[in-house]
Amino acid sequence: MADWHIEGEYMETCNCDFLCPCITSNLTATPTEGDCKAAIAMKINKGEKGGVSLDGLSFIVLLHAPSAMSDGNIKVGLIVDEKASEEQIAAIGDIATGAAGGPMEALGPLVGEVAGVEKRPISFVSDGDKITVTAGELIEQEVEAVNSALPNGGPIKIDNVPHPVSTTLALAKATKSKFNAFGVTWDDATGSRNGHFAPFAWSA
Repeated sequence: MADWHIEGEYMETCNCDFLCPCITSNLTATPTEGDCKAAIAMKINKGEKGGVSLDGLSFIVLLHAPSAMSDGNIKVGLIVDEKASEEQIAAIGDIATGAAGGPMEALGPLVGEVAGVEKRPISFVSDGDKITVTAGELIEQEVEAVNSALPNGGPIKIDNVPHPVSTTLALAKATKSKFNAFGVTWDDATGSRNGHFAPFAWSA
């Protein structure tokens, strides 16, 4: 039996132009702005670690890579829903940093600095082709799906990608992308920046 598991919904925005070259280059390409700033938001619909329920909580991993992600020296910070208890924060922290194994563990060698943990009220709202996430004054981001012109419609997806959340990501454009935490700042509402979303299921 897994030591822990979480499942739910994910979305992110970053400062790269659409489509972000990191994903399609196995993280080796230089980001379109020269550096990478991204906020990976996770809404846990169901989960637990060590008997601690994580149902209904959300967290955001904010990261900054000074050049190509594969070059490392990435700074990461964690924002956790203010509803979380200290036990829940510790559990989410272990999962989000890879300390408890699982998908984020592979990024460990690339991380140069863990900037800390902040607690804020996190809102994660899915409304058709639009997903909006806020975390107090620290994060405000919104994506809209890039839909296919095929008869069945739905978002265009990219498959078999080296992304810690999921190997299949829906493509989206960031209609709002604002970060102000852990020394990472970004603010764009042009609709030209990159976004993704997907369901996720992690365990270890």
